[in-house]
Amino acid sequence: MAGGDPGPTGDPGPTGDPGPTGDPGPAGDPGPGPARKGRRPRPIFLLVGVVLAIGLGIGLFTGVGTGSGSGGTPTLLQPGSPVPTFSLPPLSRGPKVGIPADGGAGGRPAVVLYFASWCPPCRAEVPAVAATVRHERATHSPLARVAVIGVDENDTAADGRPFVRSAGVTFPVGVDRTFDATGGRLGLTGLPDAVFVNGNGTIAAVHQGAVSTSLLMQWQQRLLSGG
Repeated sequence: MAGGDPGPTGDPGPTGDPGPTGDPGPAGDPGPGPARKGRRPRPIFLLVGVVLAIGLGIGLFTGVGTGSGSGGTPTLLQPGSPVPTFSLPPLSRGPKVGIPADGGAGGRPAVVLYFASWCPPCRAEVPAVAATVRHERATHSPLARVAVIGVDENDTAADGRPFVRSAGVTFPVGVDRTFDATGGRLGLTGLPDAVFVNGNGTIAAVHQGAVSTSLLMQWQQRLLSGG
């Protein structure tokens, strides 16, 4: 089999070059040698790689987030932005709970607390805040002029009511079962959180995490003094 054709076993001939066609031997496997090293990726693999790269780039870009509902990380509303108004059904009896009905407008600043009975940090935060609010009201403290509004997030009434009752909460608490009516519009992504609202209806600050009693009183003083 001279002339560079593959031998009977599919190996190259005496010259070491592949046969005239470079096709695989009778067994269906490509013959060894330089022809194997020269293979290039098939176009379909290149296309898949480009699509995956574009998808990854889009994912990284949208991951920065421009608001909830886009699939990315929601963007927190910044201080000075108008606070989203809301009106929620009460966790217990009474009128609907929200802004501006309970504060955060009309010259009355507000602190909005986001919590749930299933949230461990909330279970430590809410009783302490509730005790501070009760004390301010009982002593007619000027800080009591700042409204405190609770929002029970992604919770059931069967769990939320006993939690609020045992925590000694006396401020109004609304129920947001989907998180979209309030926290999602603010760009919040977890619990507990708090939003401090000026009396003119603008956001003074957004706090992610539990609110201590000292932080609560500091913000009450700042809101009453106009920032």
